[in-house]
Amino acid sequence: MKKFSFKHKNKKINVNVEECRGLKRAFGLMFGRRERAKALLFNFEKPTSVSIHSLFVFFPFVAVWLDGNNNAVDIREIKSFTLAVQSRKKFRKLIEIPKNRCYFSQIKSLKSINSNHRREIRKI
Repeated sequence: MKKFSFKHKNKKINVNVEECRGLKRAFGLMFGRRERAKALLFNFEKPTSVSIHSLFVFFPFVAVWLDGNNNAVDIREIKSFTLAVQSRKKFRKLIEIPKNRCYFSQIKSLKSINSNHRREIRKI
């Protein structure tokens, strides 16, 4: 686990993440348990617009797409068994933050920043 920070609306948010490599990159949060799940960081070599899914993820999570400077370009709350979700803009990094007790304060701060912009964190 490493501490990772990103900016959203000029506010710095810190999250403890596990960097995904190898098979972990293919499975992500799939087949995990809600309370044991850790936030995952996916790095991409160049800007991309790949879609993600939440098949076999048995709990909701928040996806945060970041540019090369760790600024949030899109944030969405994703429910279980969603077929495909894509960022509106190209991104270099993706963080999947499970909605559990461990990450409650980070998710709450994301929602409080967006309280005036209800469409920012869209439920899928």
